[in-house]
Amino acid sequence: MSDTFALDEFDRKILRALQENADYSMAELGEAVGLSHTPCWRRIKRLEKEGIIQGRVTLLNPESLSLGVSVHAYITMTKHDEASLTAFEDAVQEMPEVVECYSTSGEKDYLLKVVVGSVDHYETVLKTRLVHLPNVASVNSTFALKQVKFTTQLPI
Repeated sequence: MSDTFALDEFDRKILRALQENADYSMAELGEAVGLSHTPCWRRIKRLEKEGIIQGRVTLLNPESLSLGVSVHAYITMTKHDEASLTAFEDAVQEMPEVVECYSTSGEKDYLLKVVVGSVDHYETVLKTRLVHLPNVASVNSTFALKQVKFTTQLPI
């Protein structure tokens, strides 16, 4: 992505509209943002090429799929050298229950968001996988009681 890529108001309108509904037809999107089909399509292709649009997805309701338990697991590492951190990060990529992973500052080294069907399922994931990830010293887990806000829309 270009460091100097500047978004104009049409780009921002396109991005806001696509965050609300990625299923717009090009005609519908163009009408929503005030552009005809071809200029709108060109802008989307440019936004994709620049890496601003990374992809389009369908959001699923975790509860309707019996995956209603969200856990935030705070990870402390035994080692902080590059190889140790890379080994941990690579292993996390292989865990489908881990839907987000952040390297953090402060007392804890990583924050994982784990989505599972039950507390028992999380206990199994914790005992059989999380504590056995490379170079993990400790895992501190907190369970989300209620989702107060959730959005995938960036404030553009």
